[in-house]
Amino acid sequence: MIRGALLIALAALLWATTGIVAKFLFTETELQATTLAFLRLAVALPFFWVLMRNEQRQLRKASTNATAPGSFLRQLDLKSLAPLAALGLFQAIYQGSYLLAVDLTGAGIATLIALCLPPVLVALLAAPLLGEKPSLLTIMALITAVIGTTMLVFSDMDTSGTLRLAGILMALLAALVYTGFTLTSRYSSTGAPVFTTAFICFFTAALILLPVVLLSGGFDGIEELELRHWLMVAIIGIVPTCIGYASFFAGMKTTPATLSSIIVTLEPLFVALLAWIFLEEVLGPVGIAGAFILTAAVIVASRYGGKPGAAAKGDTGTAD
Repeated sequence: MIRGALLIALAALLWATTGIVAKFLFTETELQATTLAFLRLAVALPFFWVLMRNEQRQLRKASTNATAPGSFLRQLDLKSLAPLAALGLFQAIYQGSYLLAVDLTGAGIATLIALCLPPVLVALLAAPLLGEKPSLLTIMALITAVIGTTMLVFSDMDTSGTLRLAGILMALLAALVYTGFTLTSRYSSTGAPVFTTAFICFFTAALILLPVVLLSGGFDGIEELELRHWLMVAIIGIVPTCIGYASFFAGMKTTPATLSSIIVTLEPLFVALLAWIFLEEVLGPVGIAGAFILTAAVIVASRYGGKPGAAAKGDTGTAD
């Protein structure tokens, strides 16, 4: 179990590099957030295609009744495809809004808001969906999360000298979309294998983002990107997306879901630390306190609120 926990912690660290590398790209180039989101998915798709094919082959070997590799895609009907398409839509909006939040504010505060609020919101909303009342701890976790988020906003305003409202709103949008993504993945499961679901989700998100990028002129000037910029794009597509999820799923095999969900909460803290080291982003005392309060709320929601937001990563492999 220790090895599994370390692999999940490694995944959280790799996921944390997304906002850091993206911030460097946005600072040095005119690359749009939606364009980077599309390029990230385009880089990752071949990797997940290979994983999906391998997954189908393993399923075939495990059962004499299993169908041929890739046949699940041909068997999809409208009823089973709809939730997967919804996951792709959520993924497309999340990728664009999160990266835009990083561009407009900072990697640290954008990630803390975008990733720490959803588990608490999921814990609160999951109870009504199951016909149950939210527990007192869940309500307290939500209130605590709101307090922590407010502290982050005020800290960002103090350190940046202005209220970067647009970026904060984008981070909140990303949090809401991530919440919808998690709930959809939990309650609209098609029974598809993990990497098959991940590939379909990424593919759908890329199809949705492509016309958005084309219509917004997102590819204009892309030929001016230097080699190091393309390397940054490749890093975002490979390191946090491909290697990160492979590490996460390997760790999930031997790690209890509750423990893994708590370990995943290290990601926003890793981002804040990396942003401080590489981007010189300073949260300040109030922001640091808000970050820990928000993280505590996530841990409580993860432990006592049913499946956490991080579980969506285990269910679909498509969150950030």
